[in-house]
Amino acid sequence: MKDFITNEIKKENALLVGLITPEQNEEKVNEYLDELAFLAETAGLIPAKRFVQRLEMPNTVTFVGSGKLQEIKNYVDEEENEIGVVIFDDELSARQLRNIERELKVRIMDRTSLILDIFAMRAQTAHAKAQVELAQYQYLLPRLTRMWTHLERQRGGGGTIMRGPGETQLETDRRIILDKISRLKQELKEIDKQKIVQRKNRGKLVRVALVGYTNVGKSTLMNLLSKSEVFAENKLFATLDTTVRKVTIENLPFLLTDTVGFIRKLPTHLIESFKSTLDEVRDADILVHVVDISHPAFEEQIDVVEKTLFEIDNTEKSTILVFNKIDAFSHVVKDEDDLTPKKRENYTLEELKQSWMQKMKENCIFISAREKINIDNLKQIIYNKVKEIHITRFPYNDFLYQNYEEEE
Repeated sequence: MKDFITNEIKKENALLVGLITPEQNEEKVNEYLDELAFLAETAGLIPAKRFVQRLEMPNTVTFVGSGKLQEIKNYVDEEENEIGVVIFDDELSARQLRNIERELKVRIMDRTSLILDIFAMRAQTAHAKAQVELAQYQYLLPRLTRMWTHLERQRGGGGTIMRGPGETQLETDRRIILDKISRLKQELKEIDKQKIVQRKNRGKLVRVALVGYTNVGKSTLMNLLSKSEVFAENKLFATLDTTVRKVTIENLPFLLTDTVGFIRKLPTHLIESFKSTLDEVRDADILVHVVDISHPAFEEQIDVVEKTLFEIDNTEKSTILVFNKIDAFSHVVKDEDDLTPKKRENYTLEELKQSWMQKMKENCIFISAREKINIDNLKQIIYNKVKEIHITRFPYNDFLYQNYEEEE
């Protein structure tokens, strides 16, 4: 059986499906579907139309109600629409996947499988590929009853010959998948050992990690601070592999790490599979949390990142909140006769600076990595924090902190 990982998705028209529930109102659902559309575009798909339904909870059989499913089916059946895939914003169970696919007769994906496909496309190194492949197989295993034909199409040299559907076939597939998972875990364990040695070999240099939501400009900032050429693109998960660079500010060296971006509803399989990548976050002395302040839901993105960081490592770390993309920031001017309370989009950048952010003082800064605005001030903040830690580790290296000026 060939590897499950793939590096491309055929360009197809896609339908997006979301639910309004007591937990997520219409505004939230629209935000989530905007992000799902961005994910689809990143994967090379074309978001053609959205379907939204209001339910108390997802239907356990078909996720949406029978009427809404029929509405989606009617749209899919119209030949001129040429729909190749329907993507649901929440993770689907094996039962839901099977029933929806049987009804719509097109490829069905959920947010998790879409993110996994994007990760597969983005994976460059053997390490990243193994991490993604493990996550894919862990996602596939409980859904095997629906997906055995997918495995049959991928059979190849070596291993068990596929004979057709049935309980025996499913048991065979399950054993193959479990063997793959076991092999990948062992492979990653060996890579983890190498990574641990690499981290130890870096000595006691202070470690600074760039963290944040996906597509907030971490890699662009990494390039600015380290004067390197890390791949940066206006797409989700442009960077998968962790990049570490030695950076020197005013004679003071430290290690700067660019990490994978986080996202809402990040699959638990990925958090588990990317353990060694996330170890860079655990080992960091200072976190530089980069935020896209031009994004309408930047405060929710901050919450998502903070919750994910807590899952990875719940120890307190020195953190700098960097509000990036101030050049792209805009606000909606409120009508004078509008007496309703101000919404987030009505606040100017200056008003936001005077909000809760003001209390963070030197732990908060507003920049534009693309336009190189306020970068020197950011460097100074990082320098001060690195110096504070560096002094405790190397108390006799005070010559590093001197600014030597040439005599005239």
